[in-house]
Amino acid sequence: MTDTATFTAFVGHRILASGDLAAVAAAAAASPDPALVFDDLTGRIVELDLRKGPEHAASELRARTAPPADDEAPARQGRGRPRLGVVAREVTLLPRHWAWLADQPGGASAALRRLVEDARRDPAAADRKVRETAYRVMTVLAGDLPGYEDAARALFAGDAARLAELAGVWPADVAAYVRGFYPPS
Repeated sequence: MTDTATFTAFVGHRILASGDLAAVAAAAAASPDPALVFDDLTGRIVELDLRKGPEHAASELRARTAPPADDEAPARQGRGRPRLGVVAREVTLLPRHWAWLADQPGGASAALRRLVEDARRDPAAADRKVRETAYRVMTVLAGDLPGYEDAARALFAGDAARLAELAGVWPADVAAYVRGFYPPS
């Protein structure tokens, strides 16, 4: 799957529409049967309120899920660097962790930021995200289909060929959608 905002709607085990949010919302609104809409990037079900039409549903979802604009500085609430978007939260660590952080260049905050950025760039983290996305979709669409448990095991074992083999007995659209997240290597 790609990093662009695409969605896929299913009616039962059949793909109704796939593409941008407006097109998928229009197809879901036109369908006589209820559709499940998935965010292709996360594998999560997207709730569309189609009562006021597909355009309103799409714009409402975009507004609800849009990240804050970079130029919108949070309201100043006291000390700190609000223009940088720094957010203070509590972190609970053992004394030995605090001691290690204190010895790092730039102090505890800088060390934690570096650790987070390094983890975000880790290819294993990206692979884990793909597996979790595929698992979310599989649970909803294929949780009651034959071979689901073995397919889930193959997914988390990194055995894409076995996953494709097990998904081969599922309805074609479900199998193709799941394989699209984690194709055989």
